[in-house]
Amino acid sequence: MIERIFENWVLKIISLAFAVVLWFFVMGESRMEVTHIVPLEYESLPEGLMIANEVPTVVSLRISGPRALQGNLSPADISLRVDLKNLTAGVTSFKRLEESLNIPKGLKITRISPSYVDVKLEKVRERDVPVRVVLTGSPAAGFIVKSVKSTPVKVVVSGAESELKGVSEVVTEGIDLTNVQESFSQIVAISYIGNYTDLKDTKTVEVQVVLQVDPNYVPPKPLEGPLVEESGLETNLEGEDKK
Repeated sequence: MIERIFENWVLKIISLAFAVVLWFFVMGESRMEVTHIVPLEYESLPEGLMIANEVPTVVSLRISGPRALQGNLSPADISLRVDLKNLTAGVTSFKRLEESLNIPKGLKITRISPSYVDVKLEKVRERDVPVRVVLTGSPAAGFIVKSVKSTPVKVVVSGAESELKGVSEVVTEGIDLTNVQESFSQIVAISYIGNYTDLKDTKTVEVQVVLQVDPNYVPPKPLEGPLVEESGLETNLEGEDKK
């Protein structure tokens, strides 16, 4: 039995080696397609400019190639960048993004989505705009608001030039005055959300609300005697009837 196992052992080893090589060859040459989701990075943004439109941050790639190469490829190995160097304000279209990909030879991109990117660059501007304090509710009966002041009275909004033109003011979060009877100061957040603009530095303001007695306030009259007298009259009448 043992003799049969070792019979023609040289030929058997050669056959085994040939089978292993053939397996690696077949596995290496067999092609497959794999989808990768890779980040899309924007670099070398010129000073004083900003991206002022919605741009994709990831790209879907369909890569075809030998199984062996595919097995050694990971999304971390794939880099996709859009170079904004030396661009000026305006819209620039970047087509054939796959040409900037760094992938091993032997692999082929069969699909890329999106296949191009439009980038709109605008100048970054700043603008001082007033702060409008938002009050909700009403003070306690007999009191009115004498004055409202925010510190600072203006804040700086920074961002895309076109959007900044439409920003005339910013508002605070609502301050509830329901049943308040005395003056107070409060730190309040500024409620501002822009698409391509934002508050530069100041995110909150101090609001001082001063109340005073309402000179026109007339307190409600308490219940008086007529009802009591009428009630007494009814009692007397009932007593007379009984008699």
